[in-house]
Amino acid sequence: MSDYGGIHIRDDRAAGRLAAYAGDEVVGRVEYFVLDEPARALVPVHTIVEPAHEGKGIAGSLARELYGIAGREGVAVAPLCPYVVKWAARHPDEAPAADPALMRAAEEWVTAHPGRF
Repeated sequence: MSDYGGIHIRDDRAAGRLAAYAGDEVVGRVEYFVLDEPARALVPVHTIVEPAHEGKGIAGSLARELYGIAGREGVAVAPLCPYVVKWAARHPDEAPAADPALMRAAEEWVTAHPGRF
């Protein structure tokens, strides 16, 4: 669990969710999956922040933590989530670009699992 200015972020790998909490309330989340081939990668698909908590930097904190987790695990991030793609473009020092082959594999995985996200 990581702390970002009173917001606590917890990774629930089994559920594919990185959740931001204010106390016991979930105020935002990144839904993701783990890609195994052609290389291991975290693939964020959706970032959601509850309307009452928008504009507080929660989505950015979630993106930063996702890249932090990937870095600590020595894996890439292959972002499909439009928000995470934009965040990564603004923070290239924290968010290395994903290999195109990983991006294609991530897109193919989502297409092959239409009900997942």
